[in-house]
Amino acid sequence: MKNLIQKILVVAPMLLFLSACDKGFEEMNVDPNKYSEVVPGYLFTRAQLDGVSTNFTGAAYLTIGQSMQQFATYKEVPAAGDKYFNYSYSTGNWNAYAGTGAGQGAIVSIRQVIDAVSTSPLDVNKRSAARIWKAYIFHRLTDMYGDIPYFNAGEALSAKNYSPKYDTQQAIYADLLKELDESIAAFDASKATFGNADLMYGGDITKWKKFAYSLMFRLGMRLTEVDPAMAKTWSEKAIAGGVILDDADRAVIAYVDGSQTASRNFIASGLISTDYVTPGGDNVEGGKFAKTFIDYLKNTKDPRLNVISVVWTTTDNKTFTADTTTALQSGMPNAAYNNLPANFNSFSEPNPNTLLKYNTPLIVFGNAETNLLLAEASVRGWTSGTTAATAYANAVRAGMRQWSLFGTGGTISEARINAYLAANPYKATGTTAQQMEQIQTQKWVSLFLEDEYEIFSNWRRTGYPVLTPTNYPGNLTGGKIPTRFVIPDSEETYNKTNFIEARTRQGGTNTLSSVVWWDK
Repeated sequence: MKNLIQKILVVAPMLLFLSACDKGFEEMNVDPNKYSEVVPGYLFTRAQLDGVSTNFTGAAYLTIGQSMQQFATYKEVPAAGDKYFNYSYSTGNWNAYAGTGAGQGAIVSIRQVIDAVSTSPLDVNKRSAARIWKAYIFHRLTDMYGDIPYFNAGEALSAKNYSPKYDTQQAIYADLLKELDESIAAFDASKATFGNADLMYGGDITKWKKFAYSLMFRLGMRLTEVDPAMAKTWSEKAIAGGVILDDADRAVIAYVDGSQTASRNFIASGLISTDYVTPGGDNVEGGKFAKTFIDYLKNTKDPRLNVISVVWTTTDNKTFTADTTTALQSGMPNAAYNNLPANFNSFSEPNPNTLLKYNTPLIVFGNAETNLLLAEASVRGWTSGTTAATAYANAVRAGMRQWSLFGTGGTISEARINAYLAANPYKATGTTAQQMEQIQTQKWVSLFLEDEYEIFSNWRRTGYPVLTPTNYPGNLTGGKIPTRFVIPDSEETYNKTNFIEARTRQGGTNTLSSVVWWDK
């Protein structure tokens, strides 16, 4: 894994500019440090890495993590989600995903992969995996920004199209679901795959189908408030096709503690470089876990609290201990301070023995989420094979078992899992609203640091967990939790006509308070 990622960094594949030449001087026009054509395997690996890790600190941690009240800060500048300040953090994903040249983004990379494997019948499995990954990338982008360039995105290099049209999110979703459906059907067990260049599944097409159906399930459920009939159709199709239900089928990318930054887990790298550098004392961006999150885990006696959270204790101010004792854990209130609070050291922060290890894996799509989607589908009457109570219990168990991937410090015993379920049983006799709140709040916990983007999208769709907005003086939203990322101002300069058309179509604003199509 380490060697593979390092190869990507050293020989990042790109198109070579070839010059016509004669009289035997062709070799002089060939750059020996660049490939003369796209190498799909290397570029697919790169697209996978870029597709999950882009702008984690600005977007997932400082904007979403704070606004979803899992993290808090006492400072103003990094308080994109804590105090609803500084929209610029949310623009980073736009530029990073769409970047070109030596720093090209995931969109350009995956488009080049698809173009490179688009003609040969022998490459059908590579093409299908690439199309599925492209759907993954674009569903994240459109969920953050709403209407975006989609059908003509990434054509600056291939077609010299520097002003792509913005497509409606409704049209994008329809095509994403079509792409998943067609890609699944096209897989052929007798043909070649990306093999080890595929960081999630090593080319296992059976698992790729489950990943694609799981993504289809997620996207289908996203439409429950805007198009219930379409949501039902695609959700039922995904369930029938077979989603990720077992631990062995989880989509996971492994990382190593290597010398190359990209080989390290980007979440650990981001948290360490941004805030959690040394035990005790002030942090770079003034971050701690949020009171809302820690209080919920403590009140429900959730054993994950002791896996993810520590308070640094000391008796001599020289030797510090990362203490996971439940009674010590305390979250910092969101938007409560604008200077270092006197009790800053008493607040909880990420456990260095689990969350802050460079060699921890990333769960791209886990069975905790799919089982929670199944529980919701059952509540809606869209599945008869599994009861909501069973699916919910399966989700809780999966969400707790997955922490064992982070080492011995993450292992939660079966006895503690059983005790949690006994103390927090599924509300089978509750109202639909109560059942939905329990399911979606569990998703807020289970997807913590696995997929903050999905937590943000699911909260906007369902309204759960119920979060009390902050109203810090001078905030950018009028005391409303942010509901959309902001498209960079540069779009009004370089793609003005298309940008303004899309902005007008989405209510005429491009702010943290704007909403996307499915957010009703």
